[in-house]
Amino acid sequence: MLGAAGNVGLAAVELGKLMGARVIAAASSPEKLAVCVERGADDTIDYSTEDLKTRAKELTGGKGVDVIYDCVGGDYAEAALRAIGWEGRFLVIGFTAGIPKLPLNLTLLKSCQVIGVFYGAMISKQPELLQEITTDLYSFLEEGKLEPYVSARYPLAEAPQALRDLLDRKVTGKVVIEANR
Repeated sequence: MLGAAGNVGLAAVELGKLMGARVIAAASSPEKLAVCVERGADDTIDYSTEDLKTRAKELTGGKGVDVIYDCVGGDYAEAALRAIGWEGRFLVIGFTAGIPKLPLNLTLLKSCQVIGVFYGAMISKQPELLQEITTDLYSFLEEGKLEPYVSARYPLAEAPQALRDLLDRKVTGKVVIEANR
């Protein structure tokens, strides 16, 4: 799971665990990975200091990962695709590090799928799926199985600093700007 310490990534860590998956979280610092472990990740990869493909293969006994959740893109995407196992699924969620160029021969060699996951379009194209997802998420929240992670709260007057911290990748999870703080 690339970008596991971000807002969307931490939600994916928790949802993966709720679905019974072994979650390998990948992020850019030990501090971010510590949050991923607190939220349920089983193993971690610091892709600022470790080779993503090599470490993922080590963690899976050479098999490769079954599902890659990529909300980062950029140069990390190819390394992640190289770490995928036979008939794995590569979920394209976003590209905060840039739009990747993937060598499609890897999809043939690994018999894997690259799947775009565009939540915004799904809302209008598959309203029944949106309703199903919403129902499941609210159930998880009500049962206490899912809790969004807020790493920082800023008063409205400090909104520019909150945005700067987001741009500088200094935060994990959600950042909240409060009007009455």
